[in-house]
This record gives sequence, structure tokens and C-alpha cells, in this order.
Amino acid sequence: MTEVGPAAGYAALRVRVRALCADFPDAYWRDLDARRAYPEEFVAAMTRSGLLAALIPAAYGGEGMSLAEASVVLEEVNRSGGNVGPAHAQMYVMGTILHHASEEQRRRWLPPLARGDLRLQAFAVTEPEAGVDTTRIATFARRDGDEYVISGRKIYISRVLQSDLMLLLARTAPRADEARRTDGMSVFLVDLREARGAIEVRPLRMMMNNHVNELRMHDLRVPAENLIGPEGGGFRCIVDSWNAERILIAAECVGDARWFVERAARYASGREVFDRKLGANQSIQFPIAAAYAQTEAADLMRFRAAALYDAGQPSGAEANMAKLLAANASWAAANACVDALGGNGFNAEHDVERKFRETRLYQVAPISNNLVLAYLGHRVLGMPRSY
Repeated sequence: MTEVGPAAGYAALRVRVRALCADFPDAYWRDLDARRAYPEEFVAAMTRSGLLAALIPAAYGGEGMSLAEASVVLEEVNRSGGNVGPAHAQMYVMGTILHHASEEQRRRWLPPLARGDLRLQAFAVTEPEAGVDTTRIATFARRDGDEYVISGRKIYISRVLQSDLMLLLARTAPRADEARRTDGMSVFLVDLREARGAIEVRPLRMMMNNHVNELRMHDLRVPAENLIGPEGGGFRCIVDSWNAERILIAAECVGDARWFVERAARYASGREVFDRKLGANQSIQFPIAAAYAQTEAADLMRFRAAALYDAGQPSGAEANMAKLLAANASWAAANACVDALGGNGFNAEHDVERKFRETRLYQVAPISNNLVLAYLGHRVLGMPRSY
């Protein structure tokens, strides 16, 4: 399909990413999924190519891309049939570091991340009791001289065992009243190489191959110099990551959706049933076409949100809408693809069922689509808060 609109401006970058992904065909991802293995070779190739350092400025050894460009990288990996999830965190946490870390911290951490000497793939926010209400996290960081002593529990934290560093949100003061419920949280960059003894990591088997864990921290000591931003102001620091994350996830969903649409259209155009092409049946053709339309609309919102973010303008509403529309488009495309392939859609050899499981995640993560609707209803449309 010919790219038009905003997507057409990144042709060279798309070719670059597709060339890398050509070395990691369907069979590579299918084998990893069967073994629940981490894509070490793929992540290493992304690092060598510089693509994993997309958002790290050139002054620190990175590619210095815009968020829009970085989103194209992630989109193309998923469109190729891969799963960029095991590598994407190093992009979406950059907002917190670039906008809120000190210059000394950036010079300390960003060059080795850009070179691939260190990996930052873990972002620890969610807790079992707090769930999606981040203001109710209980993990606590107590100041002790030149260190913080952190204890608590996190859940659904990806790639801890594949990371050297982890961004962690913890309370440094008790939860205030409802009007100031976001106060008192702080962000730390934890060096996992020095913290293993104080962190108990329990891998969780999930629907998809995403290397997710539960963490229990027992008097984890983190140098005070690893505090990112002001103490107590951590919630505002991670909002930068959240908006970037939603835009990047939207791009991944667009990539998934295009993979499903292209796979379904090709299969339906070649498969014959009852002496006619399968795709001639409106019950097969129309859902694929509808998913295509949804995907193109979501893509436009992705680029609009990215443009606002890159310009330093408020992008919360657009980032959330991009994630909502793209997640729904990829899910519609996934279902249309399964319906078109019939039994083959459930056969691992055709890769659809793997991608189906992977894209289902984005109906609820990194934020539930229902919470996006609540955000839009309350924060954008001014209706009463629904929760």
C-alpha cells in the first residue's frame, strides 16, 4: 500500500527499519514465542543500528530523532511481523530523563545507553493494590543520609531480568488529601546490577511473550544522586513518559493493524472457496476494509499527537486519543484477519494467533481504553468525573 499524508515523509527511515527486520522473519518470532525466550539477537541488532537510541540526543551518542520518527521505527517492526515490545521501553522512558534529569545524570547514563553498554527496559510503577490509580502506590522511599531506602511491591513490570537500569516511582511522603493526591511521589533510576539482593523478582507467565514480573523490594538502597527531578514531584516527571508511551504504543498498534490487514487481504484474494475468491464475500471483505479505514484514521491522530509532543505543546488528549483509536483499529484488524483465515488463523504456523495475542494487550495497557474515555469525558469535555 502506498503511504500518503504524514506517513509519506519517512520513506528512508521505513526502508532502514524494514532492512533490519528482514533478518528476523516470522519463523524467528514464532520460535521465540514457543520457547518464551527473549529476542536477544533482535535487541542487539536494534542497538547496533542506533535505532534503540532513537530518542537520545546526538550530543549523548544517540540518533536524536523526534518522537514522530521514533514512532515510525516501532510501527515498522510490528508491521514486519515482529514484536517491538521487548525493546520499546528504552524509548518511552526518555521523556522523564531528557526533561527532568540533571545534566550530570544525562551525561552519566545516556552515552552508555546509546552505545548499548547498558539497557533500560524496566519501568516500575504499577502495584497490586493501587492498580491503575497510581496516586495510591504504597512503595516507600525513606531518606537515609546520602541514600534512599526503598521497600514495597510492584507488579506487571516488564524486562527486569533483561535490564541493567530501572525507572522506579515510589512515595517519599504519605498520600495527601484528594486535591493533592499526586504530591509526594518521586522517581529513581535504580541500578539493578547493584540491587539484585534487595529485589525479589518473580516472573509471571502471561498471554504474550513479554517477560513480565512481580517485584518485592526489601530495604533497597539507592543513592540520592539517582533521584530524577525534585523529591515529591515524580508524578509530573513521569507524565512526560506517559504521553510519549501512548503515542509510541499507538504507532505499534498501527503497525500491527497494517500487518493484519495486509495478511488478511492477501489471503482472501488468493483463497478459493465454493469456486470463488474468499475475498469476494462481503462478510470477509467488509470487516477488512473497515479495519483499514480505522487504521488510517488512527494513524493521522498518532502523527498529530507526535507533532504536538515534539513541539513541546500539551499533547495529553491527543496522545490518549491516538492510543484509543489505534488499539481499537488493531483489534478490529486482528479479528477480521482471524475470520478471514478461519482455522489457519488459530494455527501457530501462520503467525496470526501470536500477533492476535500480542495486540490484545493494548486494549488494557499501558492504560485501559475505558480510562482513556473517562479522561476525555472529564478532562476534555468537562463532564463530571466518573471514578
